[in-house]
Amino acid sequence: MSSDINSEINRIIASEHHDPFQVLGFHVLELETPSSVIRTFQPNANTCWLIANGEKKEMYKTRPEGFFEIVIPHCSEPFPYEYEASFYDENLHTFKDPYRFLPQMTEYDRYLFNNGTNYEIYNSLGAQLVTIDGVSGTIFRVWAPSAKRVSILGNFNYWDGRVHQMRVLGHSGIWELFLPDIGQGEPYKYEIKTQHDALLEKADPFQFFSEIRPKTASIVWGLDGYTWNDAPWLKERQERRSYEQPMSTYEVHLASWRRDPADPSRILSYQELAGSLIPYVKEMGFTHIELMPIMEHPLDESWGYQVTGYYAVTSRHGTPQDFMYFVDQCHQHGIGVILDWVPSHFPSDGHALSRFDGTALYEHEDPRQGAHPEWGTLIFNYGRKEVQNFLIANALFWMDKFHIDGLRVDAVASMLYLDYARNEGDWVPNIYGGKENIDAIEFIKHMNAIIHSRYPDILMIAEESTSFYGVSKPLDWGGLGFGYKWNMGWMNDILGYFSKEPIFRKYHHNALTFSLLYAFTENFILPMSHDEVVHGKRSLLFKMPGDMWQKFANLRLLFFFLWTHPGKKLLFMGAEFGQISEWYCKVSLDWHLTEQNTMHQQLQKYVQQLNAVYKETRPLWEIDFSFDGFRWMDFKDVDNSIVAFCRQGKNPKDHVVCLLNFTPQVLHDYKLGVPGPGWYQEILSTDTAEFGGSNVFNPDRKQAIAEPFGEAPCHILVSVPPLGGIMVKPV
Repeated sequence: MSSDINSEINRIIASEHHDPFQVLGFHVLELETPSSVIRTFQPNANTCWLIANGEKKEMYKTRPEGFFEIVIPHCSEPFPYEYEASFYDENLHTFKDPYRFLPQMTEYDRYLFNNGTNYEIYNSLGAQLVTIDGVSGTIFRVWAPSAKRVSILGNFNYWDGRVHQMRVLGHSGIWELFLPDIGQGEPYKYEIKTQHDALLEKADPFQFFSEIRPKTASIVWGLDGYTWNDAPWLKERQERRSYEQPMSTYEVHLASWRRDPADPSRILSYQELAGSLIPYVKEMGFTHIELMPIMEHPLDESWGYQVTGYYAVTSRHGTPQDFMYFVDQCHQHGIGVILDWVPSHFPSDGHALSRFDGTALYEHEDPRQGAHPEWGTLIFNYGRKEVQNFLIANALFWMDKFHIDGLRVDAVASMLYLDYARNEGDWVPNIYGGKENIDAIEFIKHMNAIIHSRYPDILMIAEESTSFYGVSKPLDWGGLGFGYKWNMGWMNDILGYFSKEPIFRKYHHNALTFSLLYAFTENFILPMSHDEVVHGKRSLLFKMPGDMWQKFANLRLLFFFLWTHPGKKLLFMGAEFGQISEWYCKVSLDWHLTEQNTMHQQLQKYVQQLNAVYKETRPLWEIDFSFDGFRWMDFKDVDNSIVAFCRQGKNPKDHVVCLLNFTPQVLHDYKLGVPGPGWYQEILSTDTAEFGGSNVFNPDRKQAIAEPFGEAPCHILVSVPPLGGIMVKPV
């Protein structure tokens, strides 16, 4: 045996070879007569045999560490064979040789990935169930360019990283190995030897399924086998323009929306939620469900925002196919599905992306760029093309494999600014000396361009809390290319206003009107999200001042303002029936309130009716992002804390007029401005008895008086309910 091959074998035994195929498997010997040698490294085997053509031949153990080989005379062509080995458990095991299969990933696919443009890389990397040369198994691929060696760990090799050492494919940094007969349900990890000889055990960044916390292994899982039945929904989605459609979104944390009443510690499965959550959302009249992150995460208290498995639906509720069923059922019931998605940061858990190959691979090396000071997490290195590819392909993955209708992108502000939540000197300026994260901005534009080129009907929503220009403007307008942006300013202003006692509200009247100065600068969604009902902020109901009657009246009025203000709508679960306690992710919502207290039932009925009126009333959603859809009727009645405005459809004659009274005072014969002459009919009052109000409403039609009032050319005389709103329309 030559010194060269000895050196290569030493590298195999030391588990430091970047391409074990140079040594292991079938090799032709350069001898005078045609012959070949087959080699295998089985460190846990006492004896090993070669099985081929019905014959069984014992292999020679050339190294005590478990290196076996056999010379096949008069043979120069590869042929199928298997091994049989006796391991330390004294049982015989028969298995195929992974090192007799050629590389499977094309050079072109590797080039695209390294260039950041392999947008379907999820069909290549990770654990893919395949059949090669008639042999079924799983091909594993992982990106770890700075690793000295990468191996696959699993029950199939006693979690011994010496057994299944992978090969690196050229200069791509991608490691590959096909393991025959490894099928669905098999747990696995990667063992990575760093350049400093440290051994890391990592979950697969492209895993499709994983073990349930606290276990962290990935699980081989195919995404085929589910038959979708939502073709009509997808076709309709392509044909409609979401900006001109009603959008009333119910934000949900699946593990705490409702739990098993017989066992409150047990969370419901995707299948169970499909049978309970979807009918409820449909009955309540919401158009979309927004799910807080359902990507795999180890800590329940992170609510899913510290993702360790970007391509894995969390196993807490079932399998990927179970989640497909959930989405499919949503679509068949006419409900869109939006996922919260977190490309802004990831946790430092040792089994996940952090220093994946011993280096700052997905993050920055410099903590001033790579560590998030507020959340203790790590920030993606958006300047690295493979990282961009990982994230863009991930967004597309949920649309492709799970038919998701939209992504709400979390914490966009933290991506856009290098100094986000940092003190002076704790951040590195960009190359122009500014604070904008140029790499992140280019990543966002790249992402939105690709997504909208492939899925023009997808909702891309930014949670962005600053005044950064053009978040929801098209790319060719200089914008970031999102379709929508959360209106955090309106939400903060209006919650601050409602927290004040009504007697003091006249001193803060501008909080009601300020949003209309910028309401049409972006395509806004008005959020009342989970962030407003945690960490000592109290539930929405208990943010309201006054006794319980006033709290409920205020909450009805808040919802009335939410549903009538320009912009699409979002409400976090539990608020619709007046959840009393703050939301906690490990217990169910307080559904017993709706069974024990009529006030909670009445609020729930009110939200249901509000959604119904909203969807039936085109002026409330047809023009949400232009002044053409909004007119002030009166914003100057500061002393009474009353505002009135008109919402208009594409046809100005198609309009509704809304009046909101933010004090407990009842007013009669109050002048309400209207856009023109004719008769008006009240179609909604927040104060009717069926909703728990004092039953101040306007049952009779009102004829407009041709006298200007406020900003309107005409007016009608109405009764104004306490802490209430009314909506009238021409008849």
